[in-house]
Amino acid sequence: MSLVIKNLSKTYTNKVKALDNLSLEIGKGMFGLLGPNGAGKSTLMRTIATLQTPDTGSIEFNDIDIIEDKISLRKTLGYLPQSFGVYPNMSAEKLLNYFAKLKGISNKEERKKLIDELLDITNLTDVKKKYVSGYSGGMKQRFGIAQLLLNNPQLIIVDEPTAGLDPAERQRFLNVLREVGTNSTVIFSTHIVDDVKELCNDMAILNGGRILKHIKPQDSTKEIKNKIWTKSVSRENLEDAEKEFNILSSNYNIDNSLTIRVFSEKNPGKEFKKADPQLDDVYFIALKEDQNNNS
Repeated sequence: MSLVIKNLSKTYTNKVKALDNLSLEIGKGMFGLLGPNGAGKSTLMRTIATLQTPDTGSIEFNDIDIIEDKISLRKTLGYLPQSFGVYPNMSAEKLLNYFAKLKGISNKEERKKLIDELLDITNLTDVKKKYVSGYSGGMKQRFGIAQLLLNNPQLIIVDEPTAGLDPAERQRFLNVLREVGTNSTVIFSTHIVDDVKELCNDMAILNGGRILKHIKPQDSTKEIKNKIWTKSVSRENLEDAEKEFNILSSNYNIDNSLTIRVFSEKNPGKEFKKADPQLDDVYFIALKEDQNNNS
């Protein structure tokens, strides 16, 4: 089971190049597509989901030519966009029943059994009689997972699903994705590094419509081992430090100073301490190198 993308390009009428000769192969399991806002993630997701056509390139999933045979792909696709509308006066149970009918599940008992299972998987059984329009953001996202699972999809696409969720809702949502992501190819698009760290067995960093790095999260920090350093600086000295060092990120301390994380082949100077590399560091290094290459 694999999704193969070759030489995909897309330029919009406003001359924005959203995808730039992008090639990528994604296998079974949870795949994280990590990138900042405007990197091209949603364009790629919508293209894979057959909602828009690329200018050039090809996409195949399990011998289905996605661009030429959209219908076959849609039969095996589950798609959760960044935001989706719901009918204002329908409960989760009734809405799932309606969607199940649309997807061709005609047997009433079969529909009920499937809907009960999906409500249980997504932790919505206790609120199945409530209107979905009144759900919290996290509950709506979990309902979105329930509806996309109705046709037992082999390819699942979720686009920025945890944006705007509070920590508890985010964790509940990620737990649901973990449960459903074992038997399918799941593409999880996000700009939140922790989502990928906690969830995915494979990942790519995307920016400017190009893949900057394709790597497994557990292997990602090996190449920068012994190259991450930290030091506390005052807010007043941050600008000077940015000119002198390759700063990846900075965090406030209780005393209002900042702890900076620096990427350097050797100790960059006085008072620096060696730090364990993190996936965040890999992400920021890739973005900075891309920025420098295109400046």
